[in-house]
Amino acid sequence: MIKTLMGQIKQYKKSAVLTPIFSALEVIFEVIIPFITAAIIDNGINKQDMKAVAVYSVLMLVIAFLSLASGVLAGKYAANASSGFACNLRDSMYENIQRFSFSNIDKFSTAGLVTRMTTDVTNVQNAFQMIIRIAVRAPMMLICSMAMCFFINARLSLIFLAAMLVLAVLLFTIIGKVTKIFDVVFKKYDDLNASVQENVSAIRVVKAFVREDHEKQKFRTASDNIYKMFVKAESLIALNNPIMMFVIYACIVLLSWFGAKFIVSDTLTTGELTSMFTYVMGILMSLMMLSMIFVMLTMSLASGRRIAEVINEQPDITNPENPDTDIPSGKIDFNHVSFAYKHGSGEDTLRDIDLHINAGETIGVIGGTGCGKSSLVNLISRLYDVDSGSVCVGGKDVKGYDLEVLRNNVAVVLQKNVLFSGTITENLRWGKEDATEEECRDACRLACADEFIERFPDKYETRIEQGGSNVSGGQKQRLCIARALLKNPKVLILDDSTSAVDTATDAKIREAFAKKIPGTTKIIIAQRISSVQGADRILVLDDGMISGFDTHEKLIESNEIYREIYEAQTKGSGDFDEPAAD
Repeated sequence: MIKTLMGQIKQYKKSAVLTPIFSALEVIFEVIIPFITAAIIDNGINKQDMKAVAVYSVLMLVIAFLSLASGVLAGKYAANASSGFACNLRDSMYENIQRFSFSNIDKFSTAGLVTRMTTDVTNVQNAFQMIIRIAVRAPMMLICSMAMCFFINARLSLIFLAAMLVLAVLLFTIIGKVTKIFDVVFKKYDDLNASVQENVSAIRVVKAFVREDHEKQKFRTASDNIYKMFVKAESLIALNNPIMMFVIYACIVLLSWFGAKFIVSDTLTTGELTSMFTYVMGILMSLMMLSMIFVMLTMSLASGRRIAEVINEQPDITNPENPDTDIPSGKIDFNHVSFAYKHGSGEDTLRDIDLHINAGETIGVIGGTGCGKSSLVNLISRLYDVDSGSVCVGGKDVKGYDLEVLRNNVAVVLQKNVLFSGTITENLRWGKEDATEEECRDACRLACADEFIERFPDKYETRIEQGGSNVSGGQKQRLCIARALLKNPKVLILDDSTSAVDTATDAKIREAFAKKIPGTTKIIIAQRISSVQGADRILVLDDGMISGFDTHEKLIESNEIYREIYEAQTKGSGDFDEPAAD
């Protein structure tokens, strides 16, 4: 974990190195000041030598200025290094997430990834800033102040040594208990973010079903869990201050008592005792800062592990060493394919799929919910990899293709496609970055999207709100189809992506596809028989296996499942997943 995180300092190494250097200089100058104060008292004030007072005072001002300048520079470089470090952490996580396959994404919840890129990174950033500055300053101040105390009076300095041992035992006991609590706290943050994300994304459903109170209670429960854990942790951490103050006051009392005796016996001067008071405060404040560092490190260790998990996660699907960039045709072959979302679990989503589709064919796919329709088409563009068998496009195994080339030639319009903030044209150009206005219009005509776009006042420059919230479900689907068509793919997959479109428009889209892109292999997943009955062949899936693969007419005669779905829909029951009653 440490190696992974430290590897993200990169271009901020200079600032990370200069911070402790200037912090060390700041401490050295600060430690000299009490020594000069003692000289002013003993050699100037007590001897009534104003010249000595003036000389030492000027020297003190110079040292104080140098200490201040060192502190300012240390703070500047610490801020630069820690902020840059956090930026690199977020960039590395985001960059790796973009390479994740669907199976990698399934390991991390969306809310969990958001927490890692925000709360966790902030914790690590604060800890890093403390490490390169305070973790240098506090030990140095402790060591230098202790050395000066022993230099002034070794016997009196034993008081500080005993105090340090007492504090160290107590603080490490507290920190050990707090560490375990913080490991649990950040997992609770994931639950909280998940509640917020789910509620905001589905706010229309929440309001439609009047479930605001239920959602508020769910959020309150997640928030209360974090509250209870933090109260428990902070209650232990709060013991730091009273313990620290008790030790400080005890040291001051003992130092005053024994110091007075030493002054009376002429083994200690007034100036030396004054400087020792300053040093004892420096020692104890350093211990307090060290305890804060340990608390921050405790919090950040849990966060650091979570960040490293994302950065070190290896994508399950990667390019081969010498990827093939030539896809000759849209011919698709499934050669005895089996697939499970959890590899090796034995719970196959698809079993022994042996399927061969010719280039340019239109294939309909139908079946009950959960039968594996979406899983099947996800294998074609290699969003997942098969467990056994092979999937070939253009006569070659998809594992041999360059991923970018493959996915540009196998365009998928998923069930839950989304639009992004920006104009309609900007959204369309996700399909082809340099698409001309005419190409965008042609794609929209094919997808029957031009009908409603032309009714907008700004037409193709109409702004789409986040998630496409200002267009209807059917309009969103047609824009997503047009976006896919701009790729000019060899294979076009529509995964139930006309479900929100009326039957007349659905028929127009299919007719346009047949006339305008006859050479493209088209796979249409649908729940409506009317959407697939005109296909060259129709694939019927049942519980992850092929139940039938033929034309509409032949399937009605030979396939019981297809016939039951057809009769259920034509008789008006509309339930696609339930067979019609005899």
